[in-house]
Amino acid sequence: MTPPAPRTLIRLITCGSVDDGKSTLIGRLLLDCGMVPADQLDRLAADSRRFGTQGPALDPALLVDGLAAEREQGITIDIAWRHLDTPARRIILADCPGHQQFTRNMATGASLADAALLVVDARLGLREQTRRHALICRLMGVPRLVLAITKMDLVGHDQLVFDQICADFAAYAGQIGLSGFDAVPLSGLTGENVARPSPAMAWYGGQPLLALIDTLPVSTRRDASAPLRLPVQWVNRPHAGFRGYAGSIAAGSVRPGDAVTLLPSGLVSTITRIVTAAGDLDVAVAGEAVTLCLADEIAVRRGDVIAAADDAPQVADQFEATLIWMDEAPLKVGRSLWLKLGTQTVSATLRAPKHVLGINTLERLAARTLTLNDIAVIEVATDEPLVFEPYERSTTLGGFVLIDRQTRRTVAAGMIHFALRRSLNVQWQALEVTREARAALLGQRPAVLWFTGLSGAGKSTIANLVEKQLHDLGLHACLLDGDNLRHGLNRDLGFTEADRIENIRRVGEVAKLMTDAGLIVLTALISPFAADRAMVRAMLPEGEFIEIFIDTPLAVVEQRDVKGLYARARAGEIRNFTGIDSPYEPPQAPELHIDTETESAEAAANRIVAFLLAR
Repeated sequence: MTPPAPRTLIRLITCGSVDDGKSTLIGRLLLDCGMVPADQLDRLAADSRRFGTQGPALDPALLVDGLAAEREQGITIDIAWRHLDTPARRIILADCPGHQQFTRNMATGASLADAALLVVDARLGLREQTRRHALICRLMGVPRLVLAITKMDLVGHDQLVFDQICADFAAYAGQIGLSGFDAVPLSGLTGENVARPSPAMAWYGGQPLLALIDTLPVSTRRDASAPLRLPVQWVNRPHAGFRGYAGSIAAGSVRPGDAVTLLPSGLVSTITRIVTAAGDLDVAVAGEAVTLCLADEIAVRRGDVIAAADDAPQVADQFEATLIWMDEAPLKVGRSLWLKLGTQTVSATLRAPKHVLGINTLERLAARTLTLNDIAVIEVATDEPLVFEPYERSTTLGGFVLIDRQTRRTVAAGMIHFALRRSLNVQWQALEVTREARAALLGQRPAVLWFTGLSGAGKSTIANLVEKQLHDLGLHACLLDGDNLRHGLNRDLGFTEADRIENIRRVGEVAKLMTDAGLIVLTALISPFAADRAMVRAMLPEGEFIEIFIDTPLAVVEQRDVKGLYARARAGEIRNFTGIDSPYEPPQAPELHIDTETESAEAAANRIVAFLLAR
């Protein structure tokens, strides 16, 4: 007897607006595939998260691609994963929430999907969230989309209703660049056109939904014929002569003897072994987890990419990308975020959006920031080069997430279009005189003493005393005072949150340049946001950023009010004043904590200098 052909696997998502019938349709699919008893359909249709609780566990290997960084952060993805089996297919089904506040979950599901069932209530037609989900499927590169127009029994199985919805969607699909889709009229409740044809809709000449799913093409998201791409997940330290670089092959294939390029370094080597738990391989292809050994001892770290030597991806630090903003808090332009792309993690900042897409009309709308569920084109800058490819070519090296440095929340998902030309034209110039050599010439260790606290807390007073003591000791130091900088370097900045972020970024960059010259830099700025102080800390080598919290209660600084600023802020004459109508986020673990109610400015300066000299 000839054994049956193996069933192919397809990852399928259901999406669409809330209450359009996804749960009922999934219940019918499970029923028609024999996954649940018929008498449970009504109960299961009420809550799709009850489906399949006795079914097999989801294979973790299926979750390694797409926006895996979302899951690496330990964030719960509110998607109900289900299993379906048809004669030709094994189906992993993800029921994505239709609520607008859960669009982040739908985007995560779309990043994994081979196909999407976009469910539409025949009575309501296309709604804003329907269009948003369709657009996200297109942006995420979902290879195939099926328009499941359900509840046809509630519109009398009217062909005109079906045709009008198909026409409306075809017009929208053309606008967003969706090349093709299938459409099925059905009823999840009655099962018409789900597993069997519907006599009441004899005018429909296509296949029932399950038969159509069986004919969907197999995904090409992992292409074994593409050039080799292996993002390094783990570096095996040498032992007994063995050194290897582990990861999952995102694209292409590899054999011993193949020439490869290590990025971002650009160094070239040759593959000597392909090691797995089951033994060495003669060839490995996309989707396999392997450890590669190289002929040369090259410094490789997690996040590097091993690529085909004759067709390597690009390396740049500035990009244009499409961004889906997923956080309830709006984007703070210029705020430093973590960017995770594959196994790479870097610091990144966003410029103001070029435009936001209107979901219904696809108009390019002007915007200064992004709010929940906005889809925009934006420029991204990273603090170090990133190995990437356009998302349309590689979801692994083109799709990224942005993570808030303080809360660790995933705030956005992005798809890279291309590197900005200025990123490719401007290269870092290596200098022969190093920062260590400059510091040695001055006979000191560079540092940034970052004084932070409310206006009037005493930052400038104490910093001035510290600089004087350092000068008397023969050390080379320079004080950057926030007010003084706003007379020159930052005179174009106001006091909005975006301007405050840019103010700190500029001061941080100047301080970094001055430490490169070997100097000890003192900064006296309110610097109210913890994320911005963390951004400056990340600019400097470990141990060179010394955060000094000048802790003075608001009531005390208001009583002092040397410059009369608090009185004016209370009177509404000054907007965005820290402590009044703009927040101050005190340091949680500063290197030095100065309580000005119990310690004089002179004593505080002495303690700071002693701390610095003890280094």
